[in-house]
Amino acid sequence: MQKIKLGTIGTGFIVRYILNGVKVTDGICCEAVYSRTREKGCELAEHYGVQKVYTDLDEMLRDEEINCIYIASPNNLHYEQTKKALLSGKHVICEKPFCTGEKQARELIGLAKERGLFLVDATPTAFLPNFEILKRELSKVGRVRLVLSSYSQYSSRYDQVREGKLPNVFNREFAGGCLMDINYYNVYLNVALLGRPVQTAYYPNIPEGLADTSGILMMQYEDFVSECAGAKDTWGVNSVQIQGEKGYIYVEGGSNGITSLKVVTKDGEAVFDEQNGADHWMLEVREITRLMLTDDHAAMYQRMDTMADVIGVIEEARHRAGIWFPGEESQG
Repeated sequence: MQKIKLGTIGTGFIVRYILNGVKVTDGICCEAVYSRTREKGCELAEHYGVQKVYTDLDEMLRDEEINCIYIASPNNLHYEQTKKALLSGKHVICEKPFCTGEKQARELIGLAKERGLFLVDATPTAFLPNFEILKRELSKVGRVRLVLSSYSQYSSRYDQVREGKLPNVFNREFAGGCLMDINYYNVYLNVALLGRPVQTAYYPNIPEGLADTSGILMMQYEDFVSECAGAKDTWGVNSVQIQGEKGYIYVEGGSNGITSLKVVTKDGEAVFDEQNGADHWMLEVREITRLMLTDDHAAMYQRMDTMADVIGVIEEARHRAGIWFPGEESQG
């Protein structure tokens, strides 16, 4: 592949973050925009100088100039749209959560591998330079005993909840909720760094008629425990602290941005940062582009296997907490 030519699905703020990164990254461009409403599609396309606007997804998938689909639709549509794009021969970059269930995730990974296509879980954490440093420095704190992750971001849509409304992000019909959004980053960092836990338990705040607006996910590993706190109804200091027998690592900016790392042991302390304040969405776009243009399927599939484990952890935890999405009950 000489250049990634995107067709985007969705017009929300996350699409704009990604397209801002696309604008300043060589080897990738936005070829077309899809939206259910032409007005929103045209507004987004005009802002980014995109010439093609589609209101029919199948029509966009038939566009031979497009070789990759970026999906940023409501959570409940990710599986169906990803599968349709892969069956159309397109590479796919899909926003988190990749889909609602582990079985769906592994089916899509298998389909991508069969067809030799890239399949990308657009979680910035996986593509950040500082995450690579975190992996490198982890052994310095010795045997891990405790992990504390906190990521809170007050949502403007929570104001709608307080007014008695039901926005998609908190609607179970759309596979919404904090664990599927903000707390996903905490779970991802833990699983990518430390592996899949033995057992999970989720303690959510659930206003009547909604999905969870905040909560704490506990993950029990063989010889340590990890706490993941996430909230869309509060704000606070976003950080991760990994405590080991020989020291600790403090992650500033939380599991999504990883703006810097402080490694503290009995021998002293050191601060690491290779991102230099750069926008983490741009860093994500840049690294995804590099991996795809260098045809590094192995690195991408490795990240996808991590994603499937993350989805499995979240699926198990929310079901134990009584959070089910449409159709899941009948699947057992």
